[in-house]
Amino acid sequence: MVTDLNSDRDPIDLFIEELQGELEQAKRSLRETTMMIEQSQTELAKLAQRNATVSGHLQQMQGQFENLPRNDIRIAYNAALDTQQRLLVMRGQLEKLQTEQKNLQRYVNQLEHILKVFTEDLAGGKGGRSNSLAMLEMVVKAQEAERLRLSRQMHDGPAQALSNFIVQTEIATRYFDMDPSKAKEELQALKQSAMTTFQKVRTFIFELRPMMLDDLGLFPTMRRYIDSFKEQTGAEVALNLKGQERRLESYLEVMIFRALQELMGNAIRHNQDAANRVMLTVQVVVEDRLVKVSVSDTGKGFDSEEATAGTGLGLKLIRERVELLGGYMDIDSTPGTGARVSFQVPLTDTDKFEG
Repeated sequence: MVTDLNSDRDPIDLFIEELQGELEQAKRSLRETTMMIEQSQTELAKLAQRNATVSGHLQQMQGQFENLPRNDIRIAYNAALDTQQRLLVMRGQLEKLQTEQKNLQRYVNQLEHILKVFTEDLAGGKGGRSNSLAMLEMVVKAQEAERLRLSRQMHDGPAQALSNFIVQTEIATRYFDMDPSKAKEELQALKQSAMTTFQKVRTFIFELRPMMLDDLGLFPTMRRYIDSFKEQTGAEVALNLKGQERRLESYLEVMIFRALQELMGNAIRHNQDAANRVMLTVQVVVEDRLVKVSVSDTGKGFDSEEATAGTGLGLKLIRERVELLGGYMDIDSTPGTGARVSFQVPLTDTDKFEG
């Protein structure tokens, strides 16, 4: 979804129109997926019944193997194997469709929430429209900055690694006739490179959109991310969770997780000369009506006024998202004293009572 801010039409109207179109498309996809799930469940029930029938037939044949023609036995076993394979494939397809249905439902909920926020903001009059336009511009800029970051990561990571694989494969191929032992060494090196790259790609995918966030929720995903973060950066990170751990609204879990990624990444980027000596403390407090989050570090700090007034999008975007959800954000840092960024957002009724 890309909004053209240079169009003659009102950017806010364009954005809302695109959101509505995206929402309708998501709802259509959700309906189609739900229909496919129903069809798959019907087919799965038929296959399960067929498998039970075939299995029963095989059990009857077991006591008569010596008297039955070999061709009849072969046909019965092939039928049983075919049914079991079809059953396995259908179960895998059904699980995939159910996961897609769950993700689409979350996406629909998020789009509906965004539309609601924008329409309520615009109902506030001219000031609301100005605020919405400023937020829209920031969102679009943040999207472009994220695309640029991802393209660089892809170029410097997986793309470069694949290029190296091609070179290593060519070298190993040439050694096969001349020096088989050398060819084996090259293949071992290629295997090691592939394993390292595979791990990097897994980390890359996790940072893009961890499936744990959808399946298990914010708190297990935070623990997994912090463990990975410590391994990659060498920084010490202390995680302090208070209150009842429970599932929150999907958009709120995503917002908090992305904010933690940005704040923890900032702490390392601003202290690259001593990243392994920086101590980070992440604290999340879940209360009855609020979630409070803070990230502090023992680095060299920064001028908080310059940071919020500068061109960087990270802290600005976090603040905009927090305020959009009815919360507020605080930055406490001066050069040489480390930094602490905290924010809190209210919980909805669904958050408060969801187990």
